[in-house]
Amino acid sequence: MKVSIIVPVYNEDENIELLYKAVEKSANTMGVPWELILVDDGSQDNSLEKIKSIVKEHPKHVSAVVLRRNFGQTAAIAAGIDHSEGEIIILLDADLQNDPADIPIMVKKLAEGYDLVSGWRFHRQDKFLTRTLPSRIANSLISAVTGVRLHDYGCTLKAYRREVLTGFRLYGEMHRFIPVYANSVGAKIVEVKVHHHARKFGKEKYGLERIFKVILDLFTVKFLTSYSSKPIYLFGGAGLLLITFSFITSLILGIRRIITKISPFSSPLFTISAMIAIMGFQSILMGLIAELLVRTYHESQNKPVYTVREVIR
Repeated sequence: MKVSIIVPVYNEDENIELLYKAVEKSANTMGVPWELILVDDGSQDNSLEKIKSIVKEHPKHVSAVVLRRNFGQTAAIAAGIDHSEGEIIILLDADLQNDPADIPIMVKKLAEGYDLVSGWRFHRQDKFLTRTLPSRIANSLISAVTGVRLHDYGCTLKAYRREVLTGFRLYGEMHRFIPVYANSVGAKIVEVKVHHHARKFGKEKYGLERIFKVILDLFTVKFLTSYSSKPIYLFGGAGLLLITFSFITSLILGIRRIITKISPFSSPLFTISAMIAIMGFQSILMGLIAELLVRTYHESQNKPVYTVREVIR
């Protein structure tokens, strides 16, 4: 099977040539056809010139996708996937912190029957407070919310069978959540320890502000994977909780009226209870509207609500 190695590039001109040599050395040991797709994500240094030079020298194995501006890592990955031909997709960073030498190991794991092999930077060579610690917290949070337990969601080095990448589009910072999407269609996932090196050239592209983006994207991913086909469970469940709370509050006010003769209308809790009940009914109605939208979406595109691993006759 052909292997497509996709590398998003943004201002990495000092790493490009070293990256190609490392990828070539590693890929040639696999004994299968391979291609390297370099996606220039609006670089402002000499990265594009370096990429063009490598494509010209090695047209058999290397191709480039040049984006008009900087769209972000997720968009660059999506562009690379769309322009790739391999049955196996490898994602790799351009900063040489991921080691291309780990690629054959991941491909062998796929051959064992797995659909997704996720890299785990066991000995991570980054600053602890600004990179490693926030990453560990994020990994624990994502694992707890999604139920897909991985040690290192942030490691770009991952191997996929192409079929588990179909059926959804990548937006925002969603590339780190690809294992969650893949799990939702029944992909078999395994994690392997990979090498990690300290950055030698260039500057880090992400800081602590990325944490907030990850948290917000996590809400989206949880909704899409758990409630996209049955949104009434989310909106209706929230509505029922609000109505139950309103009923209990009203019951307490009624009991207090019997015991103390104090009118329920004199308490601000009565107004709050009424507002909460209205919010509960509105939430249920939103769930019903969402159900209609979901059905329209699936039926208009003839989109199935299931995925097939194989057909045996």
